Amino acid sequence: MSGDGNGGAGADADGDEAASQRVRVRGIYATALTRSLLDAGHDVVQASPPIRRRFDADLPAADHDAGVETTDDRQGVGVAGDPAAVATLRDHLLDVGLDALAWDDPAPLGAVFDGVVSETLGGGAVIDLGESGAEGFLPFDNADGYVGEDDVLRVQVLTPASPWADDRPTLDTRVRAMAGLATLVPGREGVRVSGADDADARELAGMTDLLSADVPDGWGIEWSRDARDADMDALGDALTRASEHARTLDGALEKPQNEPGLLASPTAGAWVWFGRECRFALDDLRREVTTTMPGHHRTKAASRSASAGVDLAEALVASGEFARDPGDDTDFPFGVVTEQFGPHVGDRVAIGHGKPDGRLIVLGRGEVTDLDPSDGSVTVERRMSAGGSYDALDTRREAGDVATTTFREGRWWYPTVYRGEDGKRKGTYVNVCTPVEAFPDSLRYVDLHVDVVKHGDGRVERVDDDELDEAVERGNLTEELAEKARSVATALERAL
Repeated sequence: MSGDGNGGAGADADGDEAASQRVRVRGIYATALTRSLLDAGHDVVQASPPIRRRFDADLPAADHDAGVETTDDRQGVGVAGDPAAVATLRDHLLDVGLDALAWDDPAPLGAVFDGVVSETLGGGAVIDLGESGAEGFLPFDNADGYVGEDDVLRVQVLTPASPWADDRPTLDTRVRAMAGLATLVPGREGVRVSGADDADARELAGMTDLLSADVPDGWGIEWSRDARDADMDALGDALTRASEHARTLDGALEKPQNEPGLLASPTAGAWVWFGRECRFALDDLRREVTTTMPGHHRTKAASRSASAGVDLAEALVASGEFARDPGDDTDFPFGVVTEQFGPHVGDRVAIGHGKPDGRLIVLGRGEVTDLDPSDGSVTVERRMSAGGSYDALDTRREAGDVATTTFREGRWWYPTVYRGEDGKRKGTYVNVCTPVEAFPDSLRYVDLHVDVVKHGDGRVERVDDDELDEAVERGNLTEELAEKARSVATALERAL
């Protein structure tokens, strides 16, 4: 759920530095978020080589309280680590922009559940994790023995999943105590370094005995590759924290298997979705540090190939091959980006309708029938099937109906006009949402509940204000974002 966005990071309610956290940052937002976190009084640790080059700051190879990592679809970030650190960082990230939304993770990294197999698929089993409503996916390769429906299994989250992704967290029946640089594995002896067998790894394994951490009996040590570059204090901190997690898990593992539910969660998790305004705010932060093209994060969020194109363009500008007037305030180059990466006229794209509770619903796919680079508009046409009626329009959905939707990049609303097979207008539905973004394979936004409709007889009606109010009460939307939605809806009522 989203918070109120007022829990500024880097200082507690009394204005001191008690809330300062050590944060590891990875992904396309790393430079901007590093700037933001440092400004807020946090310590950025284990920085990548490009980040170390860009910042004239102390970025130690220390252990981290929480990690912030870009999601695979580049739409936002996941936060994982110490519960207090996650809560602080979640609030900090909500302040990036008006259209940021955040949710606590019901199945964070390292959490242990008793789960029930609800379904078996080709490569694994779907596990019901209990009262939170969360489900996980257990690959058969991660299971200890045969897995069948209704089996009760003890599982741990290895890979969390964002609420907007069409995916479930990945599980394992083998439990570990994970703490960033250090992981403890029950039933294993000795010391290992993950994915490495070089001289540095062997030296690290040999140095482990010099650390003062009290590792519980029966747990072997596995260091991450990054641990090879850490100092003794960082290694000791990580091993101490992993040992604390192991003791927490020891208590959980002693309990008999029971109904589905959470047994232990040494760490917490959160997910933060960045809207279009957030991406441009992050551009401004990044521009304070290094060469940043207009729409840097908006373009990188589109696709991996677009991300590589941005890196090339900025490297050329930074090298002096292409000069750019420092005073140039050029906006996001919508025409150039869509020409290179899409969408194009004739493409089929999905309408990615995000919900304030974190879910992503695809409203269908349609054909791009028009695209205007001058104003960032994309028109999508869908042929409708028969059955049911159109929400709030009080008219039947019939075979041959056509829905024509015009999206404009950055606009807080979009209209869909429904027409019958004879071309007669059945009504117009105007959806109020976070600023629209036109990606190569989808149009994306988060629905803000309140909408305005124009019926076939010309009557204008505003709907779902109550759902917007309820979303604020549940904590899914900030009051500031809800007020923006109300003002947009009011302007649309007057215009229609």
